[in-house]
Amino acid sequence: MAKKMLHTCVRVKDLEKSMEFYTTILGFKEARRLDFPEFKFTLVYLALDNDDYELELTYNYDQEEAYTLGNGYGHVAIGVDDLNATQKEYKASGYEVTDVKVLPNGAATYFFVTDPDGYKIEVIQN
Repeated sequence: MAKKMLHTCVRVKDLEKSMEFYTTILGFKEARRLDFPEFKFTLVYLALDNDDYELELTYNYDQEEAYTLGNGYGHVAIGVDDLNATQKEYKASGYEVTDVKVLPNGAATYFFVTDPDGYKIEVIQN
């Protein structure tokens, strides 16, 4: 039986701020939006060009406090063709961005950027 990853869900406190981060900074595009006012939540599915995998932003209307991220969540990762240029671009945007790091034996070159809710996004050199 074939299996395929479909999406990852993150809950966001401010949908507009999160949409700005994921679309303007990371380059995602809105694939679809499902509003459920009777249940007080909205789902926004985002995708990168030429990629079937989606990131689901869940916005609960009555969430007043920030979500507790806990220590079990690690990160979502995206690949880019020019890591150093991307890191400079993200730093200029004002978001929290780490230095570029390199794992031993060239296993990966990467940095992290933090979204408005505190979620870490790993950006890896393709």
